[in-house]
Amino acid sequence: MILVTTEYITGKELEMLGMVKGSTVQTKNLGKDITQGFKSMVGGELRSYTEMMNEARALATKRMVEEAEGMKADAVINIRYASSTITGGAAEVMAYGTAVKFK
Repeated sequence: MILVTTEYITGKELEMLGMVKGSTVQTKNLGKDITQGFKSMVGGELRSYTEMMNEARALATKRMVEEAEGMKADAVINIRYASSTITGGAAEVMAYGTAVKFK
């Protein structure tokens, strides 16, 4: 499966199959949440949250690819990511794009 952020794949003629997406809502445990709260007072990277968001993007991408595979797609183009806060310490991450088949 080819995954790109562009609207095309060089040298390929594409047949659009439709939009595909994947999402997840992730949170850290209470202990990590408290320690990250203290860290935010002194500044610096909140590594626990960085890891959480990286894991969330990977899972959302995996779910998007599974949806594209179900459509027999060869690639997903124009991939985008969006995130939003659900509650304190929990975030939704969505990956979406256009599933395509090579002509």
